[in-house]
Amino acid sequence: MFELKILTHFAAAHKLKMVSEKCENLHGHNWKIEACVAGEKLNQAGVLVDFGELKNHMTEIMDTLDHKYLNELDYIPDQIPSSENIARYIAVKLQEHFDTPSIRVSRVTVWESEDACATFTV
Repeated sequence: MFELKILTHFAAAHKLKMVSEKCENLHGHNWKIEACVAGEKLNQAGVLVDFGELKNHMTEIMDTLDHKYLNELDYIPDQIPSSENIARYIAVKLQEHFDTPSIRVSRVTVWESEDACATFTV
C-alpha cells in the first residue's frame, strides 16, 4: 500500500457551542491540514497520483474555507465547524476528485493549533 501526504493551510473564524467558554466566543485559527491518499497500484508514470494534481484539488477545497466565517457555511457537516467536522468535510470533498477506486482518501488531519488536532480516517 502506498500513501501520499500533502500539507496545506487556511485561516478562518468560527465559534463552538457547549465546548468551553473561550470557544463559544467568535475566534479564528490558522488551520494546518494534512491530507493523505492511498492506493495499491502506481500509474504508468510510477506514481500513485501526481503531487501537483493532489495540491490543486486541495487548493480548490481550501478556497471554500479560507477567510470565511465557518458557522455560516451550510456544507460543513451539521453546520458545526469543529475541527472534526472540518476534517470530514475536506476528506469527502477530496475523494470526489478521484473517480477511480484505486485511489482513496485515507485520512485528513486538521491542526487548529500547534498542539491540538483532529483526524478523520476513511
